[in-house]
Amino acid sequence: VQLQASGGGLVQAGGSLRLSCAASGRTFSRYAMGWFRQAPGKEREFVAGIRWTGTTVFVDSVKDRFTISRDNARNTVSLQMNSLKPEDTAVYYCAAGGNLFPTGTYSPNYWGQGTLVTVSS
Repeated sequence: VQLQASGGGLVQAGGSLRLSCAASGRTFSRYAMGWFRQAPGKEREFVAGIRWTGTTVFVDSVKDRFTISRDNARNTVSLQMNSLKPEDTAVYYCAAGGNLFPTGTYSPNYWGQGTLVTVSS
């Protein structure tokens, strides 16, 4: 199984980026998918997740700014990030499989390699 993330880059505060993640090796149409991030010197944290039903969960700090979507036919998950802030700077990891709970607790079975998002002030 491989998860290939793309779309990271450098953006000014207030700007937008869209991250995409393509899964291969198995289908995740009946499983949760999501995104985590790890900022320099900090632990990895959950950002957003989406169940196979389409139900979404977000960490409070990105609610109303980020949206997550999936395309089950293409086995992909995307993260649209708007109104970006310098504190959103991190390596973003896509994840798949496992159970996603309404609290945002998510233990995926598979991880992508990460894509760097840098937000300048």
